Amino acid sequence: MGTRNCSPEVRRGRLAKAEGFLQAAEDVSLLDDDGQLRDAVVTLYVHAGIAASDVICCARLGLHATGDNHAEAVALLKKAGAASHRHLATLLGLKTKAGYSHTPASAADVKKAARAAVQLVEDARSASPPSG
Repeated sequence: MGTRNCSPEVRRGRLAKAEGFLQAAEDVSLLDDDGQLRDAVVTLYVHAGIAASDVICCARLGLHATGDNHAEAVALLKKAGAASHRHLATLLGLKTKAGYSHTPASAADVKKAARAAVQLVEDARSASPPSG
C-alpha cells in the first residue's frame, strides 16, 4: 500500500482542499437546474471525500494513502478507526461512473455523494481541530 507521512501542514492543506471541493460541489449543484452538471458535482464530492479521508488518516495514523488503489484507501481509513470508511467506499464507487463512464450520474447519485462527502468532511474537521 502506498502511503505518505503527514505533517500538520499536510493535514491543514488537505482539510482546506476538502472544504474547498465540498463548497464547490454545493455551489455547482445550485446552478445545475437541468442536471447537466451532475457528473461534475459528483466528482467534486468525491475529491472532497478523498481529501477529508486523508485528514482523518493523518490525524489518527500519521500517514495517508497515495495511489489509485481504492480498496487500500478504504482499508487504511478503516484502520484509522473511522466508521466513515463506508462513506469513502460509496464515493469511490461513484467516481468511475461520474468521471469515466458514458452513463451520467443521477439525481440519486448526487444525493448519495453529497451525504457521504459532508460526513467525511465533518469527521475530518473533528479529527483535525484548528490549532492556535
